[in-house]
Amino acid sequence: MTVVLDGGLSTALAEVGFDLSHELWTARLIEENPAALTAAHQAFIEAGAEIVITASYQASVAGFIRNGATPSNAETLLQSTTALARLAVAQAGRSNVAVAASVGPYGAVLADGSEYRGNYAISRDELITFHRDRIGLLDATEPDWWACETIPTAAEAVAIGTALRSMRTRPTWMTFTCRSGSETWGGDAIETAVLAAINSTDLEAVGVNCTAPQFVPELLGRIQRVTNLPLVAYPNSGQTWDVVNKVFLGERGVGTVAALIDAGASFVGGCCGVGPAELAEIARIARSSRLTIKPSSRSGRTAQP
Repeated sequence: MTVVLDGGLSTALAEVGFDLSHELWTARLIEENPAALTAAHQAFIEAGAEIVITASYQASVAGFIRNGATPSNAETLLQSTTALARLAVAQAGRSNVAVAASVGPYGAVLADGSEYRGNYAISRDELITFHRDRIGLLDATEPDWWACETIPTAAEAVAIGTALRSMRTRPTWMTFTCRSGSETWGGDAIETAVLAAINSTDLEAVGVNCTAPQFVPELLGRIQRVTNLPLVAYPNSGQTWDVVNKVFLGERGVGTVAALIDAGASFVGGCCGVGPAELAEIARIARSSRLTIKPSSRSGRTAQP
């Protein structure tokens, strides 16, 4: 069986008319229009998602404060992302759909595209503290999964893993954003990045996201050389992000989901440029597969779609 993840939250929102050219990106709607976020999550559930990812990717206490929130309100806004996703599950009448709290890279909250470089002007300890503080707030909301996603470097994978070790144990996946079929956007060999991730914390699955679909089969093959953990793949639509104008450029398309499953992916979905309509096709193909998810040798837990 193949577990179906959701698609690009920003895409679902843009398709119904929201302008996301803002520092907080989708997170601006946590306060301005939380119902829109819930509706976007619900659209993916109705399209076939078995795990939905929260709107916390680009959300941070510091970011909310910069945009006028008090420190207390900023924490409340960040934490509300799990409740918004759970509300969508309830409204869709699908109690078996899980909620994964998005743990995005530090660069995402800077809103300058540095999550595709990973060369932050902070120390290792500062990076660990950033992730520990944010994950700690999300941990209190009791998500079903941690979705550590769009990670550009092995160093940040270790920082997140270090932060997670002080939290309660939850099923966790970590996915890297990659610039080719062999390297992360930060320039690490994917094998090096994956080994750093699995050695820093217990993972249920590992893989890639927010990556051009043509690179993903090779990346999954390389990952399989260094681990037997279940693989995760939710590529983007093949478009590129214009950091200055905050828009996607190029034609939108969806990679061949069957190729991802053939390459070993047990968890499949979409990222930027993949809306509910595309996700419905991904779900159709994924559910027709005959793959079986095997328990992780680390935790023994399996997905519960």
